[in-house]
Amino acid sequence: MNQDIRLQALSEFLKTKRGKLTPGMVGLPIGTRRRTPGLRREEVAQLAGVSTTWYTWLEQGRDIKVSMSVLENIADALQLNKDERKYLYGLALEEVEKIDMGHEENFSITPSLKKIMEELRYCPTIISDRRCNIVGWNEAAAHVFLDFAQIPEENRNMLELLFARKEFKSLAVNWEHFVKGFIAIFRTYYGQYVADEWYTSFIEKMEKQYADFHKLWNESEISSAPDVLIEFRHSRQGKMLFNLTSFQVHGNHDLRISVYTPVEDTRTEAKLIGLLKERK
Repeated sequence: MNQDIRLQALSEFLKTKRGKLTPGMVGLPIGTRRRTPGLRREEVAQLAGVSTTWYTWLEQGRDIKVSMSVLENIADALQLNKDERKYLYGLALEEVEKIDMGHEENFSITPSLKKIMEELRYCPTIISDRRCNIVGWNEAAAHVFLDFAQIPEENRNMLELLFARKEFKSLAVNWEHFVKGFIAIFRTYYGQYVADEWYTSFIEKMEKQYADFHKLWNESEISSAPDVLIEFRHSRQGKMLFNLTSFQVHGNHDLRISVYTPVEDTRTEAKLIGLLKERK
């Protein structure tokens, strides 16, 4: 990753997290009226045990030396969760994963993964790589979302499809919540693979092509497994509710399985069964 871009990403992350905290949340007196929401820089510095000047330089994206112990103090001050801490450490220390940055390796879904997707016949299931490119899906996913087989392989990026295809915006009632879940996952990869310049190019492209992306990117959390309740309004089956469960597959390709489970005590599963029968 370009040094300036990495430091800019670090700067934006620190500002965003600082802006979401209040003095009361960290045990500080509220004090006088504030012009902007969130903690002041000097308050974060106080909580982290560093000088205001040093923290200001860090938040401004200056190229300064940082240590793990100081970053841990800053993470504590900003009340970062486990995934956010990894994101911070990756950007601040530029801890590069030992990967092939070209990411051109060809691979196929293993028979065991295919079997898992087939068995989840009434749970739309998608397998994606660390760039959110869709590399596998089951029949239920093709019927509820899109027939991904009809989309060129190079265009099967789930995050971009959410912005590019009007079908998703009309399908997802809580579209922004739906998108933020994927952005939260994507940002964990972004922090983990800071040396892969593909992420920088992709984010720049998304910000140029889709007006909503920048706002949602800055508002999103960072989580490898966000809890997402999704409400779909299907054109033929009407209201459908799903819980998203996401988990990683052990191996060399950093694959992720996203399973959309019909919410219990709703008619979602029955509607999904009906939808599959329609397509037979």
